[in-house]
Amino acid sequence: MPISSQRCAVNIAFVSSEALSSTQDESDLAAQRAHLMAVARELGREHKVTIYTRRNSDSDKSRVRVSQGVTLEHLTAGPAENLPEDGVLPYLSDLGDQLMDRWGQDRPDVIHAHSWTGGLAAIAGANGLNVPFTQTFSSESSRDAKDAKKVRVQRAIGRRASAVIAGCGDEETSLIRLGVPRRNISIIPCGVDVERFRRQGPSAARGTRPRLLHVGPLSADKGVHTAIRALEGVPDAELIIAGGPAATELEHDADAHRMMLLAKEIGVEDRITVLGHVPHTSVAKLMRSADVVFSLPREAPAGVVALEAMACGVPVIASAVGAHLDSVVDGVTGLLVPADRPAQTSRLTRELLADPTRRTALGFAGADRARSRYSWERISQELVHVYETALSGAAAAH
Repeated sequence: MPISSQRCAVNIAFVSSEALSSTQDESDLAAQRAHLMAVARELGREHKVTIYTRRNSDSDKSRVRVSQGVTLEHLTAGPAENLPEDGVLPYLSDLGDQLMDRWGQDRPDVIHAHSWTGGLAAIAGANGLNVPFTQTFSSESSRDAKDAKKVRVQRAIGRRASAVIAGCGDEETSLIRLGVPRRNISIIPCGVDVERFRRQGPSAARGTRPRLLHVGPLSADKGVHTAIRALEGVPDAELIIAGGPAATELEHDADAHRMMLLAKEIGVEDRITVLGHVPHTSVAKLMRSADVVFSLPREAPAGVVALEAMACGVPVIASAVGAHLDSVVDGVTGLLVPADRPAQTSRLTRELLADPTRRTALGFAGADRARSRYSWERISQELVHVYETALSGAAAAH
């Protein structure tokens, strides 16, 4: 029976060697961890999902019920603290042994590993079980081309997996260069909560100035410096910057200091408001108050900010990189601009602010695209299809 059938609940094992605890981390990896949890909750409506991850705090309970159908299990491997991806390597054998023990008692129907270290642990734990195995690499994987050993490991995992899931066409290309067979790759993008991020809803208070918004980290590579330089060519507009540490810590933050030095150098500091970290629950309200949202990083493996702005019906100007190339249909659901091009960003912003009809059209089209293509329901359905194909292949091979 196909696993998409509501009459047949499937036992899905997610494996992540990294902590999944909620923090103020705004990195691409944090966005992908949030994606993992959101997808698990959606899948848990019809299937059984167990997320296996490494204990990173003494306060972590061994088993936590996350939501309907979803359980989080913390495995003890190495110190109970946050470790970088490479720092987990010495403890992968322990992770694999514990997974083998768990799965010997409760055999999953399909395994989905997240990050290459999670993939190694999952392969060890599934030894001899004949369980189909799917793999998602982290956003760092495509940047590891100079690490020959890691490339060999990732290539081996990619060839061992029934399917490797890429977040966008750009990542698919990187995986092919890495040596993963094209036939093994399925593109399933990062999703967006279309119930929280939607056109209707409250918006943050604002004045009469045109409002531009940057959401995300404050480092130059994430696009905030481009947004500040673009502001110089958009007279009378204000720029709201949401991201970085808490507001009380901004004065001690090196990225915030460099950012505000730039603003003073070009004379726009009086039109900039820096909010610091904004809780994710408040981001939609902030986005709905903006006339234009910027998402201008040099790399966008997930492209979450652009998706959230689109879902809120707010025009987005996004860098033409990574996931943005798939999600933002240039001139239809938003505008694309090469990274690090403040003058071009400024020109596009002026044109949008001068044309409310076009802003409205972009907003409606963006919201429609986000809801139809990037909802968690749609993403989970596509994952189920990948699992179904992997199960069919394993059954045929067996």
